[in-house]
Amino acid sequence: MIKTIIKSIALVLLVGTVASCSSDFLDDPKPKDSISPEIVFGSKEGANSFLSGILRLQRMSLINDEASGLHSILFARSVKGADLIQKQIWFGADYDYLVYLSTGTRSKFSWRLPYKIIDQVNNFIVGVEESTKIEKADKEELLGQALALRGYYYFQLAIEFGDAYASNQNIPFPPIYTKPTSTPNKFSTKEEFFNRIVTDLEEASSLLGDKRANKSYINKSVAQAFLAQVYQYMGKWDLARKNANEAYGGNILKVLNAEDYTKGFDSMGATEWLWALPQSADQTVYYRSHPHAMMDHVAVAYHGTFINDDFVKHFSKTDVRNLFSNFYEKPNGDWQQYVTSKFKFTFEADLPVIRYPELVLIEAESAYHLGNEAKAKELVDAIRLNRDSQAKVTVVGGSALLETILLERRKELYGECGVEWFDAKRLLRGITRTGNHRTLISLPAQDKRFQLVLPQEELDARK
Repeated sequence: MIKTIIKSIALVLLVGTVASCSSDFLDDPKPKDSISPEIVFGSKEGANSFLSGILRLQRMSLINDEASGLHSILFARSVKGADLIQKQIWFGADYDYLVYLSTGTRSKFSWRLPYKIIDQVNNFIVGVEESTKIEKADKEELLGQALALRGYYYFQLAIEFGDAYASNQNIPFPPIYTKPTSTPNKFSTKEEFFNRIVTDLEEASSLLGDKRANKSYINKSVAQAFLAQVYQYMGKWDLARKNANEAYGGNILKVLNAEDYTKGFDSMGATEWLWALPQSADQTVYYRSHPHAMMDHVAVAYHGTFINDDFVKHFSKTDVRNLFSNFYEKPNGDWQQYVTSKFKFTFEADLPVIRYPELVLIEAESAYHLGNEAKAKELVDAIRLNRDSQAKVTVVGGSALLETILLERRKELYGECGVEWFDAKRLLRGITRTGNHRTLISLPAQDKRFQLVLPQEELDARK
C-alpha cells in the first residue's frame, strides 16, 4: 500500500545535510522520526536533498537483502533471455523461470520498489507545488525530475506486470497513484496506465533543461530517453525516433567511445553513459551490485553468470565487445565454458542504466519501421563500425534488416538491461534457448511467464 508520511530524517540525509533550511532544523540535535514538509520544502536545497534521497532508494534492498535496487530488476530480465546462463544462486530462479509465485521475492520486490519510489515522488510533488519558498523556475526543474521518475517507474511496472502493449490479452494493469494515499486504488487498464506514463514523461521533458548535478540525476535528455523506450515499447515509431535522436543529440560520433567498452563498465564518467546509479565506498550496495558482482569472474564476488556459446559466435574476433574467454578451461559445450570481462566488480563500481548506443539503436529500429531502410542501415552500422573496424556495411533489407538491428541490441547491451527479453515481449516474439544452456527453454510469444504474478500482499491489502 502507498504510505502518506514524509519519510524520516534518515532518508533526507542519505546524501548529506540539508543546506539553507530553517535554523530550528539545523541547530536542533534531537532525534526526529520525521521532518515537517515546511522544513523540507522551505528551500530548493531542502527539496533537492529529499529528491536525492528518492534517487538513492533506487539501490535499496527491501526484502532481507534478497533483492536490491533497480539494477536487480534489470538483471533479472537479462538472465531470462537466451544470451546469459545463471548458476543456481541469486537470479538462478529467474533464469530457470521459477519465480511465478505471488509470495515470491521477485514479484514482491518488483512491485514494492517502484511503488515505494512513486509514493515518495507523490509526496515530493505535493511539497514542491505547495511551497511558497521555492521559485517558479526551480519548481519546474524539481517537478520535471519527479514526473520523469514517476513515469519511468510506472513503465517498469507495466513491463513486469502487464501484458505487452501490442498484445490483445488485456489483463488488468497495476493501480495508478498521483497523490499520497494510504488506500489501495482500483486496478487500471492498459490504456489508462500508458496514458499516465506518457503524460508524466512528456510533461517532464517540457519542464527540464540540460543542466544536472551528475549523471545520476535526470535532465531533459534522460526524460527523452525514457520516452524513447516507452514509445519503442508502444510501437509509436515517429515519437520513438524523435526522442531517441534528441536524447543523444543527433551526433553519433560525439557519444560513442569504443575504448570505454573494455574498461569494466564501472564509471558513470564514461562518454557513452547517459543515466546511472552511482556508488562510492561509503554508499555502496556491495555484493548486490549486479551485473558486476555476478559477471566478474576475477574479483572476489559471486562468479554466477556465464555466456551462451551460440551467442558468442555472433561476435567477430575484431569486435571490441568480444570479451569472452574460457576462463575455467571447460570443454566445448559445458555451460560454464564462456565468461565475459565486460563488467569489473568493485565496491565503487557505478551501475549503468541507459547508455547512448541504446538510443542510436532505437532510432535505427524506428527508421526501419517508418520505411526508411537506408537510414536504419546507416544508424546500425554507426554502432557496428565503431565496435569493429573490420565490419562490413549492412546490405540486407526487409525482415533481415530488423533482425540485424535486434541482434546488434543484444550484442551491445547484454547483461545491462534485459534487452533480449524486453524485445521479445514488446514484439510478441518467443525466446528459444539453444547451445550450452544449463536450462533449455522455449517460451512462446505472449506466454504468461512474460509477466509476473501480482504479489499476494497486494491482494490481501484489498480484502
